[in-house]
Amino acid sequence: MTTKRKPYNTYSKEFKLEALRLMEESDRPASEIATSLGIRRNQLYKWKEQMIKKGDVPAAKKGRPKKENQSELATVKQELKRVKEENEILKKAAIFFAKELA
Repeated sequence: MTTKRKPYNTYSKEFKLEALRLMEESDRPASEIATSLGIRRNQLYKWKEQMIKKGDVPAAKKGRPKKENQSELATVKQELKRVKEENEILKKAAIFFAKELA
């Protein structure tokens, strides 16, 4: 049985920059700032690392497209892969039962 995972929260670039500013200028610990903003502490450190490496934090809405927004080609490829796997299983089953009948 599979369960649906909780969707990712996305934060605006301005929110991320403000959170980093609070972390740098405040005397409060990062965990307290994160709690007050409703995010995890490690998320603050991740944004800080991205800021150091790239000089900026990424804007929201990046990453892999959601299933409902998936391109038709990707959907067809996924279906083809599933059908090929099913076909292989059926071939193996046919060979197994043919051996039993002989």
